[in-house]
Amino acid sequence: MAAHRCGLSLVFILILSSLACPSSCDALEKANENTGEKQSVSDTPREVNTDGSIAAEDLNERQWQSTDVEADRSDGTKDSESFTAAARDQFQEELVIRPLHSGDIYASFQFRTLWDTDFLQERQKVSHYRLFPKSLGQVLSKFSVRELHISFTQGFWRTMQWGQPFIPSPPGAELWVWFHDTVSDVDGNWKELTNVLSGIFCASLNFIDLTNTVQPSASFKPLGLGNATDHRFLRYATLPREIVCTENLTPWKKLLPCGSKAGLSVLLKSEKLFHSSFHSQAVHIRPVCQDEQCTSKAWELRQTLNVVFDLYTSGQGKKEWSLFKMFSRTLTEACPLATSSKVYVDITDNPEGELFELSPATPLLSQAVVLGDRRTYSVFDLTRAEMFGQLRSLNLLLRWKGDTLTTQSDMLRPLLHAERYVAGFGLQTGEIHTVIYNNHPYRAFPVLLMDSVPWYLQLYIHTLTVTSKSRDNKPSYIHYQPAKDRHRPHLLEMLIQLPPHSMTEVTVQFERALLKWTEYTPDPNHGFYVGSSVVSALVPSMVAMNTNFTQDQPLFSSFVPVKEESSYFVRVYTEPLLVNLPTPDFSMPYNVICLTCTVVAVGYGSFYNLLTRTFQVDEPSLPLAKRLANLIRRIRGVPLLA
Repeated sequence: MAAHRCGLSLVFILILSSLACPSSCDALEKANENTGEKQSVSDTPREVNTDGSIAAEDLNERQWQSTDVEADRSDGTKDSESFTAAARDQFQEELVIRPLHSGDIYASFQFRTLWDTDFLQERQKVSHYRLFPKSLGQVLSKFSVRELHISFTQGFWRTMQWGQPFIPSPPGAELWVWFHDTVSDVDGNWKELTNVLSGIFCASLNFIDLTNTVQPSASFKPLGLGNATDHRFLRYATLPREIVCTENLTPWKKLLPCGSKAGLSVLLKSEKLFHSSFHSQAVHIRPVCQDEQCTSKAWELRQTLNVVFDLYTSGQGKKEWSLFKMFSRTLTEACPLATSSKVYVDITDNPEGELFELSPATPLLSQAVVLGDRRTYSVFDLTRAEMFGQLRSLNLLLRWKGDTLTTQSDMLRPLLHAERYVAGFGLQTGEIHTVIYNNHPYRAFPVLLMDSVPWYLQLYIHTLTVTSKSRDNKPSYIHYQPAKDRHRPHLLEMLIQLPPHSMTEVTVQFERALLKWTEYTPDPNHGFYVGSSVVSALVPSMVAMNTNFTQDQPLFSSFVPVKEESSYFVRVYTEPLLVNLPTPDFSMPYNVICLTCTVVAVGYGSFYNLLTRTFQVDEPSLPLAKRLANLIRRIRGVPLLA
């Protein structure tokens, strides 16, 4: 009976499911038809877009997908307007390879993202992030940031051997920010901003506080739109001891629209980048004009990465290099979201091919005025499919034909160079020497020197001397802000005129302070780092600089705006200083603690033992003969002997 009932129940269920199937199938078909209609409608603008940016829109959707989408979707005008505005965002990538006279290879990556919005003026809530990273967009909006420049550098750029870099940076971490003039609490915004950036870039920027932050009055002007002169909204800080490693490179690469999956970013392999003589990565955000008349504005995010490979010490020799030898990878495609993807190889010193041979050869050549010198480059356009050949791979190879050391004497010396060191003896006083070189044979030009010295080096400003060619050189402008113990550092800015072909030395004496024992680092005998000096100048140019605004300019020649044809802007960083301070013997407290604990344990232990011990009378025990007799008596049951 039970089996018969189960069979009837099963038949009944099958009948009901067959009756319900047509309605569910019809609903499913209608849903599929509606989905197909929506898909066809959404695909329509993708076909008409010719810039190639929408074709790979699903590659990294989290970077640009709309957030905080409005609930009202009935108005199609809003969607079309947001889509049109988003389509105006641009992304460019560029790699410049320059063989150095020392035999090293200088590779400079630049990635530029233009975000078509102006939320600071319009006070609008930005809800669409297509190419611009949302994490940085929210930082700009929340803290009212006008410009942001941050860099992480491992190693020191050797100017006399390698020449001037495209974008200089000091060793360690550097951060300088211009806030909008509507910010009331700049120090509060600065503190919160450093903590947020510390989390974004996995760095120790949270150690930036008022003790290592200054407000330069003339050294760091805005590089974007506007000529702000109120330095109250500027903050500058450095961490010269910051170590750069893979955990800083990974979040930096995630800010790119294509990540590290396509384009030039596939070459950014950490094992190779950090096995180099110099490595620097930076992020620069500023408002820029989109045309020459500046009718429309945009936010520019420029990510730069500079690396110098010493192929000789790595066992690969100086005679040849290739992309695979430097990065262990080759190029296979351009970033699908990039409107421009190019590789430049500097062939200025090889006009007829007598020094080296570059393969594969390219007929595309480009000339650009970079840092006052006209340079010639071989251009490899990665957006052209024929550039990769049949193997779908591009591996640039350079073979030297002669000894590279023979061309070292022909190297153009940098017109501006600076260095710094500490002099003196003992652990009480000392001197800071800053030496600035003007290598121009007949032109004199002014430079702006900025020094930020920690508070525990107490400067004697009356001992400040500036000498050029063994004669006093009086600065035309001096701005000095004295330090406050444990509150702010020293700030010294000077405008100095450098005579032609001269060496100018700036000297100031200081006295070392004695810190509290809790203020010393875990390795106090290693010393304390002092940030680099900053030298800014308009250096006379050998050739006429290009002052015209064009979108076709290479990225490496368009970062700093050029306003004069006869000069170009240069910023030079000196070496950081390592200063020893009076350090107590931290082993003595350990010895004192051990000795004191021993004395306390012995003395107090004995006294406590005497106070708490209970004394009892110990009766003398019976002789052995009596004990044996008592044992026998106990067995026999007779009285024991007393």
